[in-house]
Amino acid sequence: MLDIDKELAKAVKHYWKTRAGQKQRQGGTSGVKDAGNRSAVTGGKHADEFVNLIAAIVRDAGLPDITIHTKTKTQRTLPGYYRPTKEWDVVVLSGNDLVAAVEVKSQVGSFGNNFNNRVEEALGNATNFWAAYAKGAFKPSAQPWLGYLFMLEEVEASTRLTKRVSLSPYPVDEAFQELSYARRYEEVCQRLVRERLYDAVCFFTSNAKEGLKGKYTEPNGELGIRNFAVSLAARATAFAKLRK
Repeated sequence: MLDIDKELAKAVKHYWKTRAGQKQRQGGTSGVKDAGNRSAVTGGKHADEFVNLIAAIVRDAGLPDITIHTKTKTQRTLPGYYRPTKEWDVVVLSGNDLVAAVEVKSQVGSFGNNFNNRVEEALGNATNFWAAYAKGAFKPSAQPWLGYLFMLEEVEASTRLTKRVSLSPYPVDEAFQELSYARRYEEVCQRLVRERLYDAVCFFTSNAKEGLKGKYTEPNGELGIRNFAVSLAARATAFAKLRK
């Protein structure tokens, strides 16, 4: 059995270790470094172990004739409805059946600037995916599984309360008033699941210091890695029965 908590801790450790290494190496030959955190972003690879963990969950379910695409861009690209194509971080096939697609995201810094972008991106991707499925883009597959894994940097800027927002004549949803960005993300992720835009969402926080030890925080059990893994494994197992 896969020790899901231990594996996520290893992925968190890899994330922060890789980011730190990329920032140190960036500009090593040219002498020019990217500004701020951009050096760690443009280097890529820091989220690779999150992707590998998702692949391991599927393999552990015993799905036969399985193909898990995590590397080649064209193999991770699926047709859309409101856009021609969408590149996912993980695409799982069993034969010609689309079993699952998963988006993996993280955010370090720039919380105010990027919150709305991340939310709109998550909403748009899910809406596009399910519209394509309804149109028959993935036939003759049974209904596939859609997942979203998101890690947020846990620092003072992401955990402090935000100011109250006043609008007229239409008020802001009270559920978002005076929340930290971390709590806003938690609320959004919970809504994404409860509105059935994603079959499961994994949301957790970590910081550069404690993350190097593999430490992370799951603020909401509904959005924990265990729920995420159980949901994905259950869908993979269901596909396995169809393949017999």
